[in-house]
Amino acid sequence: KLSQLLEEKTAGYMYRLPTEAEWEYACRAGSETTFSFGNNEVRLDKFAWHDANARNTTHSVGELLPNAWGLYDMHGNVWEWCSDWHGEYSKGALTDPIGPATGTYRVCKGGSFGFTAWSCRSSNRYGNTPDSHSTDLGFRVVRHFVK
Repeated sequence: KLSQLLEEKTAGYMYRLPTEAEWEYACRAGSETTFSFGNNEVRLDKFAWHDANARNTTHSVGELLPNAWGLYDMHGNVWEWCSDWHGEYSKGALTDPIGPATGTYRVCKGGSFGFTAWSCRSSNRYGNTPDSHSTDLGFRVVRHFVK
């Protein structure tokens, strides 16, 4: 619906779900560690709503610290939909990989308020059928320029 707004079309913007690779790249914010802020799970409470601190509910975006690129709630709060179908990773190193062309489950990333800290890792992935809905499922969009 955002892509169909006249002002967005005129500006040349399109909106879509990120691929799994794009989502993880944004989450990591240049890091190569377990979490965007390092490997120490004890620090997660400063960055993510998960089962140990969320009181079993979602929270408004921006209440905790952002990652190094200023993105909030990349870890925890709600699982975020990606456009990729869930499948096995390709063997070997890839740049900007795209998931399988078909499947049963879509990739969700980031963990949520009801899951453990371990589920909030940058690399963790989960799969849901596209018709799934839950209080711990959400999304963020990628805006790209098409002109």
